[in-house]
Amino acid sequence: MPGSDELYPPGQYGWGWILLAIGVLVLLIAAAWVVTLLTRPRRDLTLTADQAQPMLQTTDVLSQLRVEYLQSIQRIEDDYRARTLSARNANLELSRVVRAFVNEYSGLEAPVLALDDLVARGVHPALIDAMQRHYYPSIFRQGPAIDPLAGAEAARTVVRSWH
Repeated sequence: MPGSDELYPPGQYGWGWILLAIGVLVLLIAAAWVVTLLTRPRRDLTLTADQAQPMLQTTDVLSQLRVEYLQSIQRIEDDYRARTLSARNANLELSRVVRAFVNEYSGLEAPVLALDDLVARGVHPALIDAMQRHYYPSIFRQGPAIDPLAGAEAARTVVRSWH
């Protein structure tokens, strides 16, 4: 390539331009800090006795869970007595409620496990008894369903005695 063998240094910016760029960056950072400072919520660092919220105890949550499920069982029993649920459907709903309670209380996936799976996992005997004596025969066998009132009492036993 024709040309001279001399090297020319790259063009340099003057000091004024560098100082201007640094100044603009400082202004942008300061503006972002001010916006952050003005938009975050204010909070009081000292809490008085009235403002302190009580911490929920685990036993309180579990007791509340038991109360909710006992109310669900009572509602199913009331619906059966009012004849809005058949005996088979009442036992089916009781089975669903008990399994959901076990799932929420202990994390065991009871709603999707068969009776044999529950037995193999060694769950509480009250659940196995309720499933074998009340829910499975009412749901799966031909003929009349077992009395849901006995199934409701078995469900209450499971909810009260589950550990």
